[in-house]
Amino acid sequence: MTKNIMIVGVGGQGSLLASKLLGHLLLEEGYDVKVSEVHGMSQRGGSVVTYVRFGEKVYSPIIDKGEADVIVSFEKLEAARYAEYLRPGGRIVVNTQEIDPMPVITGAQQYPEELIEKLEALGFQVDAMDCLSLAEEAGSSKAVNIVLMGRLSRYFEIPVERWQKAIEACVPARFIELNQKAFLLGRG
Repeated sequence: MTKNIMIVGVGGQGSLLASKLLGHLLLEEGYDVKVSEVHGMSQRGGSVVTYVRFGEKVYSPIIDKGEADVIVSFEKLEAARYAEYLRPGGRIVVNTQEIDPMPVITGAQQYPEELIEKLEALGFQVDAMDCLSLAEEAGSSKAVNIVLMGRLSRYFEIPVERWQKAIEACVPARFIELNQKAFLLGRG
């Protein structure tokens, strides 16, 4: 059976490294894996979406609405924006950080309130945490992506050591220790 994970965020947050790490790990675990990156206006802080599909045999990298088992979101509004892609009862792993989109920055709109509660009311399993604080505790605000991967790892039956090996394979040597710490903080 194919599993579908969407990684959603804002340009520059490291979602591509997160998808590379997840794809590497799943290949090492013997799955057929398809990863597809869909870039929005990533260089301008726009949405960036990555699909990661894995299973015995995966034919397409694309996830349609209502098919995602898990959405990993770098920001609350991005989680809400892509919630329609989750299957009923699906899971959202979300950073509680708020990054104002352009309409909020310009004052044309307000940042929506109670997004986590609204997602839960739709019947989704929401695992929300302040990943930015944990990333800073690990040594860099840029490690939010690895904190999120640590949190996601709780929902896989893959030993922590294998996730750590994937970090070693995907991250430059000088950042391995910081990222492994961020991963463990996210895992909790």
